[in-house]
Amino acid sequence: MAAAEHPAPPQQKTTSHQTKLAELTARHAIAEEGGGLERRAREIKSGKLTARERIDLLLDEGTFEENDKFVTHRATDFGMADQRVPGDGFITGHGRIHGRVVFVFAQDFTVFGGSLSESNAAKIVKIMDMAMRVGAPVIGLNDSGGARIQEGVVSLAGYTDIFLRNTLASGVIPQISAILGPCAGGAVYSPAITDFTLMTEKTSYMFVTGPDVIKTVTHEDVTKAELGGAVTHNEISGVAHFMAHDDREILATVRELLSFIPSNNLDDPPRKPTTDDPARADATLDTIIPEESNQPYDMVDVITKIVDKDETGAGYLFQVHEHYARNLVVGFARMNGRPVGIVANQPAFLAGVLDINASVKGARFVRFCDAFNIPLITFEDVPGFMPGIQQEHGGIIRHGAKLLYAFAEATVPKLTVITRKAYGGAYCVMSSKHLRTDVNLAWPTAEIAVMGPEGAVNIVYKRELDAVVRRAQAMWPQGKPFTEEEKLAILAEARSEKVEEFRERFANPYVAAERGYIDAVIRPSETRRRLNTALDMLSTKREKNPPKKHGNIPL
Repeated sequence: MAAAEHPAPPQQKTTSHQTKLAELTARHAIAEEGGGLERRAREIKSGKLTARERIDLLLDEGTFEENDKFVTHRATDFGMADQRVPGDGFITGHGRIHGRVVFVFAQDFTVFGGSLSESNAAKIVKIMDMAMRVGAPVIGLNDSGGARIQEGVVSLAGYTDIFLRNTLASGVIPQISAILGPCAGGAVYSPAITDFTLMTEKTSYMFVTGPDVIKTVTHEDVTKAELGGAVTHNEISGVAHFMAHDDREILATVRELLSFIPSNNLDDPPRKPTTDDPARADATLDTIIPEESNQPYDMVDVITKIVDKDETGAGYLFQVHEHYARNLVVGFARMNGRPVGIVANQPAFLAGVLDINASVKGARFVRFCDAFNIPLITFEDVPGFMPGIQQEHGGIIRHGAKLLYAFAEATVPKLTVITRKAYGGAYCVMSSKHLRTDVNLAWPTAEIAVMGPEGAVNIVYKRELDAVVRRAQAMWPQGKPFTEEEKLAILAEARSEKVEEFRERFANPYVAAERGYIDAVIRPSETRRRLNTALDMLSTKREKNPPKKHGNIPL
C-alpha cells in the first residue's frame, strides 16, 4: 500500500495543527508589538495613545478586521534588509462606527517613525480602493515622519498613489484625516485633499518644510507649534477644521462628525430619532434682533433656538472650522432628526462681513454638503464684502466668487432665512432666490438693499443734502461766520432724516417680497416650523446641473 494511503495517527495530526496555530499566534504577537515596549512607552509618555489603542477607541467595540498584518518592506539598502517589522508601521482594515462600515489606517510612529514605504502605501491604496467599491468612509490616523528616506523615489511614488485615490474618492465617499503626531513634507497633501482635518493641541503639527529648513533658507526662527501646530492651522491658516485636547477627544469628534454624514454620495444622511417638536415655537426669537441695526448679536444663539435639541435640552450645532474666519459660522445640526448643513453670517464678529477667509470657508463647506446630499440652511445678516486694499489685492473678487459658485452649483434642498442685513453683492451670494434657492424667508427686521441706508443716502440724496447746506448758508445772519462744525451739524440732521426715509422705503423685506425674491416674511418664532415644513416638502427634490466634465470654479 502506498504511503499516502496510511493516514498519520490522530495525535500527530493534532500536534502539527497546534504547531501551526502557535506559529500564527506568535506572528500576530510580533506584529502587534510594533516598535517594541520601549518605543511605545515613549509615545505614551508624550501624551499619545498607541496606534492600536486609537483604532479601538475610534471603532465600535470588537468590529475591527485587520488587513495585511504581515506585510513587510522590500528595501535592502542602508541595512534595511535586517530591519523588518510585520505590518511595516501601518495598521489597515475596516470596522464599524454607529453600526456603519468604515475603513481606517493608522500610522505607528514606533516603527521607522511611521514613515511611508512602498509596501505600507500599497496597504492604504488597497483599503481606499475597497472603500470606493463598497461606498464607505476612509479615516486616516496620521502620525508619521514622512517618506521613508531609505527607499527614495519608491516612497514618493507611494504618496502619489494615495493622492490619486484621495482625488478620485473626493465627493464619492467621506474622507477624514486625524493628525495625531507629526505630518510633514509631502505627507500633508493627502489630508489637504480629504474632507475634514482634525488636530490635537499638544502633539500634532503639519508643515511642508520644518523650522530647521526655514531657518536655513529664510533665516526665520519659529517653533513647530508656531509654524504648524493645531492652533495655527485652526485659527490662522484654516488647514484644520477641528482642534482637540488629546487623542481621545479627537477620536470622539470623528465619531460625532460621522453621525451627520452619509457613507457615500448615493446615500441619504443618517436620520436620528428626536422628541423635539418640529413645530416648536420660541418667542424669544421675536425680540432677539437689537433695535439698532448696527448692534451685534450672536447668530449661534439664533441657530440653537431653531435646530433640534440634544439630550441636555439645548439646541445642538456641531461647528466646523469654529476658530477660523469667525465672521461666518458653518456646521451641522438636525431638523426633526434630519442632518442639515448650516451656513450663517456672524454679526458678533466683524459685523458678519464676508472676507476672503470666510468666503473660502463657506464655499468648501457648501460643496461638501452638496456632494453628500445634506440640505443647506443659510441664516443671513451680512453688510457686504470686506473693503480694503489688503482684501482687494488678496483677491476678494476671486475668493468671494467661490462662495457664489458653490451656492449656485448646489442642487440639494436650499433654504435661506434673512434675519437682518442683506446688502449688495453679499445678498446675491448668500443663497439668494436667484441662485436656485428653494425657499427664501425673511424676518420683519430684514433689510434688503444695494447698500446700507447710511451709505446709500450719500449717493441717492447727495444733491438734496448739498441744497440743505446752501439754504442754511443763505439764511445765516450776515456777518456771522458759518463754521465747519455748524455745517456738519446741519448736514448730520438732514442725513438722519434721509436715512430713516430710505430705510422705510427700501431697507425692509417687503420690496423683495413684492418681487417674489422672498417667499414669505414670517414671525421669527415660527422659523423652526417653516423650515421643517419646507424640508419635508423638498425631501423628494430632484435637480441636475448641465452635463459637463466639471465646472471651472475660480480657485
